[in-house]
Amino acid sequence: MIKRVTLGLLWIALAGGAIADTPTCDADNGGLKLAKGFCALVAADNLGRARHLTVADNGDAYVALRGGGSEPAGIVGLRDTDGDGRFDQKVHFGAAGGTGIGIHRGYLYYGMPTRIVRWKLDGNLKPASPMEVVVDDFPIQRSHRAKTFTFDTQGNVYVNVGAPSNSCQKEDRADRSPGRNPCPQLKRAAGIWRFNALRSGQTQVDDGKRYATGIRNAVAIAWNPWDDQLYTVQHGRDQLGQNWGFSDEKNAEAPSEELQRVTAGADFGWPYCYHDPAKGTRVKAPEYADDDSRDCNAYPAPEVAFPGHFAPNDLLFYTGDHFPASYRNGAFIAFHGSWNRAPLVQRGYKVVFVPLDGAGRVTGKWEVFADGFAGVSPLRRPGQAKYRPMGLAQGPDGTLYISDSVRGRIWRVIHR
Repeated sequence: MIKRVTLGLLWIALAGGAIADTPTCDADNGGLKLAKGFCALVAADNLGRARHLTVADNGDAYVALRGGGSEPAGIVGLRDTDGDGRFDQKVHFGAAGGTGIGIHRGYLYYGMPTRIVRWKLDGNLKPASPMEVVVDDFPIQRSHRAKTFTFDTQGNVYVNVGAPSNSCQKEDRADRSPGRNPCPQLKRAAGIWRFNALRSGQTQVDDGKRYATGIRNAVAIAWNPWDDQLYTVQHGRDQLGQNWGFSDEKNAEAPSEELQRVTAGADFGWPYCYHDPAKGTRVKAPEYADDDSRDCNAYPAPEVAFPGHFAPNDLLFYTGDHFPASYRNGAFIAFHGSWNRAPLVQRGYKVVFVPLDGAGRVTGKWEVFADGFAGVSPLRRPGQAKYRPMGLAQGPDGTLYISDSVRGRIWRVIHR
């Protein structure tokens, strides 16, 4: 087992004998544009279709790979054996593609489309222990099937189960198709389910508790350690223009992507209502225009409303002390980037920062922390983007890791 003595960013890996100071950043920051005082290096590259990532206390990183075609699927484990800040050892394990990944009480957890599994970490980069199934039998879905999760301090795991549609229409994404009322998809999807994180052999139906509902798809999910509460960033619905004749501008900007404080039993209104950034409030979805039984303003307001179709894919509350004091307690959000803004230019494709206080509440406007991922301006089609930020992880020294889903690049962001 690797032990470290940390003095600022100077560390000594007693097991491997490597001694390193702050890693040297790339001259071009790996292609990124960063907030003042920060720089970046490419810690790994060309891993495949990378999704979320997590970093262990010894500095090993584990990256979820979606796979597809000739691309590898499963998990790639990464280790820096010479202390230069770049991963030079790589192993693959787990055969199925997934998104969610995290370390909890000595186990590596991994989220596949219909199950959550784990391995006992044993000091080896590739765990020698057998895989255990923690939760099985989530619904088989074509849309929004990524299983992401987070842990609280009481031994529970919270799993996002995305809606298998855009807006619960009778014919999904069809012109003028009305919504099903009530929406049957809310029974097993479009919400957050809670399970015992320490027990294996569970199923959604028999062991899961629906913790919150009316959340279309929360790929970005994290536990706020100061507020001691669950937070998500929701993907808003699509195609207000294509399906319902809204203007190009309205289609591009609405609905908001929402940072949500998720309490037990909360309902955020999908599919019946959505948050309109122009009005600053929730409004009725066109699929439910004739339904007068619900008050959209009765659903919780977002903590922060971001521009439409930015596609929030990860959320991280910063707990380190390597970044300046203004970043402590705050939240980083990775926006994967839009597709449903045409003919207007696509947006997102960046990592932003939301300032929070010691109680975990928002104290100011969000700001762009890392940009330049797309590499093309103006960006008309998502396929033109050179990189798309996907996952976020904090290293044991407080540096920030960012994964890319296009080529599988991993950046490490450092404060000078």
